[in-house]
Amino acid sequence: MTFSIVGRCASTGMVGMAISTSSIAVTGRCVWVRGKVGAVATQNIPDPALGTRILHLMAGGTPADRAVQQAAEETPHRDWRQLSAIDMKGGTGHYTGAKASPVAASKIGRDCVAAGNILANGDVPIAMARRFEAETGIHLAERLLLALEAGLVAGGEHGPVHSAGLLVAHQQAWSIVNLRVDWADDGPIARLRALWEAYQPQMQDYLTRAIDPPRAPGTPP
Repeated sequence: MTFSIVGRCASTGMVGMAISTSSIAVTGRCVWVRGKVGAVATQNIPDPALGTRILHLMAGGTPADRAVQQAAEETPHRDWRQLSAIDMKGGTGHYTGAKASPVAASKIGRDCVAAGNILANGDVPIAMARRFEAETGIHLAERLLLALEAGLVAGGEHGPVHSAGLLVAHQQAWSIVNLRVDWADDGPIARLRALWEAYQPQMQDYLTRAIDPPRAPGTPP
């Protein structure tokens, strides 16, 4: 019971994804982002190994569509998997297995792929992709979060969601945004929004501390 979007910012080279589901701690199983490589969603009945496999293939130069197809072909349980990926060139890949839980749907858009399963309706990924495409000139994390919110407004999944996550990577392999709500009885996406709004003003400070400590705020002279 999951809906997600993977996306790229063509102007900055950032990659990332946003996701929400009814089960606990979705970010720990379904979210895979690596700077200068791409972003991958592994969902429906997820196999986390497929996320790392697709990132490895894309890191070696395999386009997202071929990486997703190859990973799906390699797994013996492909019929239960739903995979989405975007690479650094904006290439996209998606796979929904024959036994994915209905309603399963996806939408490939410009620099994004939205997908879900056990959705309230098949238009949810369309609403997400359209919102992502419409929001330009802002941080990729904000675009992804707006798309996730649009998916919720369009119906979301068939039933309440309890966890959500937002990850973005840029020049480093690790994420410059890594926010997650592992469990909330109601409103995990609203809580994710509050986390992002609290974190965004501090984001650059944490990046500076990692890559240039002498210039970091609060560093002793």
